[in-house]
Amino acid sequence: MAKVDILAIGIHPDDVELSCSGTLLRHIAMGKKAGILDLTRGELGTRGNAELRTTEANTAARILGVEFREQLDFKDGFFANDETHQRAIIQKIRQYQPQIVLCNAISDRHPDHGRSAKLVAEACFYSGLIKVETLVNGVNQQAWRPKAVYHYIQDNYIHPDFVIDITDFIEIKHRAIFSFSSQFYSPDSKEPETPISGKEFIEALDAKMALWGRAIGVRYAEGFSVNRYPGVNSLFDLI
Repeated sequence: MAKVDILAIGIHPDDVELSCSGTLLRHIAMGKKAGILDLTRGELGTRGNAELRTTEANTAARILGVEFREQLDFKDGFFANDETHQRAIIQKIRQYQPQIVLCNAISDRHPDHGRSAKLVAEACFYSGLIKVETLVNGVNQQAWRPKAVYHYIQDNYIHPDFVIDITDFIEIKHRAIFSFSSQFYSPDSKEPETPISGKEFIEALDAKMALWGRAIGVRYAEGFSVNRYPGVNSLFDLI
């Protein structure tokens, strides 16, 4: 499989679409390669089921134009930050050798998000240790550590450390989100109401992106937080 520049990881299918798909679209338009890794199939979701969400996720991936989308089938809600789960992620990091990993919010309303953030960040670190061995088809993988891990912002408001202008890609982002028709607002749905199924959820999502966009003089932006601050070569990189 080809290397990618950016690997976006979400604990649930649709995490990436909601939180950083505009950023992926912007970088794909710049000629960068991106892939998506879902750690679970979202089987505990109130609406829909795992099979349907996988179908929806694949549709969204085609809309976004990513190189691949994979699912690791961790247990939704009950995965652990342990060696077994870290090694599974390490295998994918070493396989695709991303320069940048985007992953779940450091803390959030859904407890899976913060736990996933820590799991992925630690796996990225251990992936760079040559004494952590991982085998694929009997062949030992080369150690690989991404240059940066950035956490996208989800339901809870977190003041971003930086934002990315996604104004030109907002319509495609909306299309990708609404590929998950089982999860989000539909006036004809007979499914139970959830915190994300109402029209106001998408309105709040857009409002948050508009707030971040206004701060940098654009219409919409996506926000990210970091554990390690990024470095720049020039003050003009920050304009």
